[in-house]
Amino acid sequence: MFSGRSWILGKARPHGRSPAGPVPRIRWAARLREAGAPLAVGSYRLHFTARLLSWTGSAVAPIGLAFAVLQIGGGPGALGAVLAAGVVPQILLLLVGGVVADRLSRARVMVWSNVVCAGAETAAVLLLVSGTARVWHLVAMSAVCGAAGAFFTPAAGGVVVEVVPAELRHAANALLKIGQNTVKVAGPALGGVVVAVAGPGWALGWDALTFAASALLFSRLGLPPRNVKVRSGFAADLREGWDDFRSRRWLWVMVCQAAVIVPVWLAGYQLLGPVYGQQVLGGAAPWGVAVSGFTAGLVTGAALALLWKPRQVGVVVCAGTGSMAVPLAAMALAVPLPVLVVATGVAGTGLAVSMTVWASLVQERIPADRLGRTLSYSTLGQTLPVPFGYLLAGPAAHMFGLRTALATGALIITAAAVVPLALAQVRGLRLAPEAAEGAAGSVSVARAAR
Repeated sequence: MFSGRSWILGKARPHGRSPAGPVPRIRWAARLREAGAPLAVGSYRLHFTARLLSWTGSAVAPIGLAFAVLQIGGGPGALGAVLAAGVVPQILLLLVGGVVADRLSRARVMVWSNVVCAGAETAAVLLLVSGTARVWHLVAMSAVCGAAGAFFTPAAGGVVVEVVPAELRHAANALLKIGQNTVKVAGPALGGVVVAVAGPGWALGWDALTFAASALLFSRLGLPPRNVKVRSGFAADLREGWDDFRSRRWLWVMVCQAAVIVPVWLAGYQLLGPVYGQQVLGGAAPWGVAVSGFTAGLVTGAALALLWKPRQVGVVVCAGTGSMAVPLAAMALAVPLPVLVVATGVAGTGLAVSMTVWASLVQERIPADRLGRTLSYSTLGQTLPVPFGYLLAGPAAHMFGLRTALATGALIITAAAVVPLALAQVRGLRLAPEAAEGAAGSVSVARAAR
């Protein structure tokens, strides 16, 4: 299914070029005209709308959750426990979720994941609004949503492969990133205002509502169940996914990089960031402005990725993830708020570009019938250290000081971003070159839209 897999580690097999010679470059103007082509595909358009609606809730939920913990008397340690509770079930269930995503209809899996999250958040909202919420209530809510996410993530990761033709997948991934990040630009700032005016429960309430609405849209997606060999059991499916994952050195090396960067980034930005906002910036509203800088950068990076399909994926991904050190360093230096907004914008831009091209590479290289399991192993590798980061960040900030902890995180991210580039396989990662699309591309879109 993935013709682009002939381009492994930057070297083409004999059939990697057309008979007429090198594949021509697509001009920027033509790329701009073709950028919205995936939206002509009905199933993709429905999937895009459902994800966009859900993201409008997710844009304000993190600030609502963080300040809900602080409002009911929890500190950095309690917030770390709540955030860790959302990750532990994912670690335990991700491999199960990967098998389920490759066996069942991915749309059905996404529907029930959203329904479960909507129910858990609704219960938390009622407790917060009534004034009876305790930290353990939010821990439980976070754990339930984390368990649902273990099934949603591998299922959602394979939808693009099912609903759009191969030549449109990079644009489809970029459009999803643009949609996700556009609704987040004003979301954190709005979330900060909502928390300050009405309380954090209302921010979580909106997230619950959007989970329910997006579940309704996913139910109309109509993706078929996966074709599963009758002789294949659950354990055999897990082994097949593991063999596929470990056989790709480029994949597990970059997952190891993410296993270092992701927990440090989340602990520094998502956990210590709100604490920094409260202690240094003055509360939820200015921290929301800083977070909006990050989301504005995400939109900019996704738009750049839509128009630019870099072939040197390894270098781009390492550079993009390395930019996440910039906001932590800025907070460690206690820069003014406008400078911090610029720093978070740089990180957002780099992260969006790296995530978009990485998603396209994985979809190009991994067979569709193994994609859910391979993504589950990849996500598990990145997620496994996250609870330890959450649980250690609070005590580290208390023992060594908030700014010292942030500076240490910036140094760790920088080092982890650079180390994989010492391997030729990572430096040589390439996306397949695009063929001239013209009329053929139009025919593919028309067929997929039927």
